[in-house]
Amino acid sequence: MSDATVDATVIWGRTGAAGTILMNRPRALNALDQGMIVAMSRALTELRDDPAVSLVLLEGAGGRAFCAGGDVRAIRQAALDGDTATIDGFFGAEYALNRAIAEFPKPWISLIDGVCMGGGIGVSIHGSHRIVTEHALLAMPETAIGFFPDVGTSYVLPRLKGATGAWLGLTGARLEGAAAVEAGLATHAVARADLPGLRAALVAGDLGALDALPGRGPRMAQAPAIDRCFGQPDVPDILAALEADASDWALAQAKAMRRVSPTALFVTLELLRRGMALDLPGCLAMERALTRRVTLHPDFIEGVRAVLVDKDNAPRWSPPTIAAVDMAAIRALFGDTA
Repeated sequence: MSDATVDATVIWGRTGAAGTILMNRPRALNALDQGMIVAMSRALTELRDDPAVSLVLLEGAGGRAFCAGGDVRAIRQAALDGDTATIDGFFGAEYALNRAIAEFPKPWISLIDGVCMGGGIGVSIHGSHRIVTEHALLAMPETAIGFFPDVGTSYVLPRLKGATGAWLGLTGARLEGAAAVEAGLATHAVARADLPGLRAALVAGDLGALDALPGRGPRMAQAPAIDRCFGQPDVPDILAALEADASDWALAQAKAMRRVSPTALFVTLELLRRGMALDLPGCLAMERALTRRVTLHPDFIEGVRAVLVDKDNAPRWSPPTIAAVDMAAIRALFGDTA
């Protein structure tokens, strides 16, 4: 391979012992489109097969974001156009990349400095190391757009300690810096000012530089409340537990849940329950089948409109309330028959 390959929105190459991949779409907060996913898959293959590469560094350009997610506005437009082939092609390629990262035989090290959501979690969480700065912001906010936590997080989230995964998936809670380490989404924390020195050590092939970084410590202070409330068996019971707790934190979580798509809440909780019994390939297959139905659901169309297209943040959900959700309709989205 060449020392540097440029594919418009993705730049990859080799520096010292490290293969490097830069997501280079800063004006869009490095959100993944189809072209980026294809380019990253090509980069992964070349770096995997290059004997001079001992590890891979993944970064985002621009200083504001590592990767803010996938290009869901394009997916919404495809859904409006009835272009299911484009939808299935996008998610098929993205999930194949997620699996390839999980199976990558060398250290896959994500340097997360800025926003990392959705698809950004997908290209980092399945690697060996996720290093966050104090400016990192990690979240899976899909329920706010009528979607569900995907990119293999139906495998990852249920395996976090206690009910942490259900909390993150249902509320879209945002974790800053070291909080992402405490929750289990990141493996190490580093100060932004120390990031260039760490990068230089890794480029030199010195994985030992990671040993000096703070790693996972005690769980966050809210862990008991998270486990007590989000460990409940269904969405109404979770809300009842939060409202019975009545702390400022608990009431904020209940408010967050009541703001997002009611259907997406039920889909997410069911997804995480099923994911606990599957391996990663099984979870990705389940997610891909689910995308084929959920992207055509009115809540996805409306949620993306409200949050990302018109940006009025006033979605009209269908059904509009948690009490009105029919579990038979939720099971149908998973392909279950009565």
